[in-house]
Amino acid sequence: MPNMTMTKTPMPEQQPDVRNHNFEEVALGYTEEMAVGEAQRCLHCKNKPCVSGCPVMVPIPDFIAHVANREFEEAYQVLTTATSLPAVCGRVCPQETQCESKCVRGIKGEPVGIGRLERFVADWHMAHSQETPARPASNGHKVAVIGAGPASLTCAGDLANMGYEVTVFEALHTAGGVLMYGIPQFRLPKEIVQKEIDGLRAKGVTILTDMVIGKVLTLDELFADGFEAIFIGSGAGLPNFMHIPGEGLVGAYSANEFLTRVNLMKAYRPEYDTPIIRPKNAAIVGGGNVAMDAARTAKRLGAENVYIVYRRSEKEMPARAEEIHHAKEEGIEFRLLTNPVAIHGDETGRVCSIECVEMELGEPDASGRRRPIEKKGSNFELPVDCAIIAIGNSPNPLIPSSTAGLEVNRRGCIVADEETAATSLPGVYAAGDAVSGAATVILAMGGGKRAAKSIDAYIRGKAKTE
Repeated sequence: MPNMTMTKTPMPEQQPDVRNHNFEEVALGYTEEMAVGEAQRCLHCKNKPCVSGCPVMVPIPDFIAHVANREFEEAYQVLTTATSLPAVCGRVCPQETQCESKCVRGIKGEPVGIGRLERFVADWHMAHSQETPARPASNGHKVAVIGAGPASLTCAGDLANMGYEVTVFEALHTAGGVLMYGIPQFRLPKEIVQKEIDGLRAKGVTILTDMVIGKVLTLDELFADGFEAIFIGSGAGLPNFMHIPGEGLVGAYSANEFLTRVNLMKAYRPEYDTPIIRPKNAAIVGGGNVAMDAARTAKRLGAENVYIVYRRSEKEMPARAEEIHHAKEEGIEFRLLTNPVAIHGDETGRVCSIECVEMELGEPDASGRRRPIEKKGSNFELPVDCAIIAIGNSPNPLIPSSTAGLEVNRRGCIVADEETAATSLPGVYAAGDAVSGAATVILAMGGGKRAAKSIDAYIRGKAKTE
């Protein structure tokens, strides 16, 4: 009998006044009983609408059916037919706007907790399975993958499963991309990411770090080294700024730099001597998930007052509802309809305040959100010692600028076919944030899957004509 409870099984969490002082994971995960109960809420619809909402087409009802029958390892095997990173997706995917938004149970109540169940299954497998993934037999063909973020890891994993000899070239000293440097430990433990990466290595994927493609090697040199196709998943790691006075002061950061120092350089751990300001009062400019991450991180570093400064209302915020909810619970103050116009410093060149103006909403702009309009004469100052700009990122221009014939658009994004991920250069494919600009992990993974399929078809087709 299905479980016809109208609401999701609640996810156990650390209490807000406890978790905002530590970097341990906020959500504690389902027990087996909770997972089985939630899985039994699934109606196993004949047309499977939830699958249509998943960018990587996970066979959702199938894995959930196994959970309902307490067949947790079988559920994991179903998951991994579609995703190389289930423990990651279960934590950071915006399920509420994707698979869960299509769930029939959501019409008269809450949808099935698909993301929570995916996380449970992946975590259960990691805790109980001692087997390492089998290395597929090699087909003798070599593919280069640039970047080690979610798009690249997905592409590499799918190609490895097909028998390709895959080498990943990562610019930083650690693989994982935004999963490692961007998303905080309390949302996505780095140990989880590392286990997923170790699984890819076990399948035969070679990961080379400190390899800045465009400087150390060019795409032409990779082809000359015997790689038959190249995938570019270099992400969008170039931070955008507001170009207001004071962005160069000590204590003014891009969200990228701030989060990289905390996450990748381990500033949150006392045994690491990572240079970073531990603010008393911090202002974070922006309304997306990255802004929430930066604000919640600043709070955990000891800030007494943390402000989200956003020029529109909460309704227009692009951050996940869950992230906004958690930030409010943890004591983050939202200064909405507010826009910075300058960052001020003291006599030593350190941030001492951020000057803002009040805004009001006008007619919708090209994005569909109402355009913010400044209220003249409404200037005021927030006393802060740290200002973090979290208004988005752009792709790094290094690879396009060092590669003749690689087409980019006016935003600096690599132009690639939406279905095949093919670029303007034969044998070169691209997906993820390098193509779309900053987006979600799961959309990047979907692009990586499409690229792997296209690369396989390209190499097979080329082999037939030779």
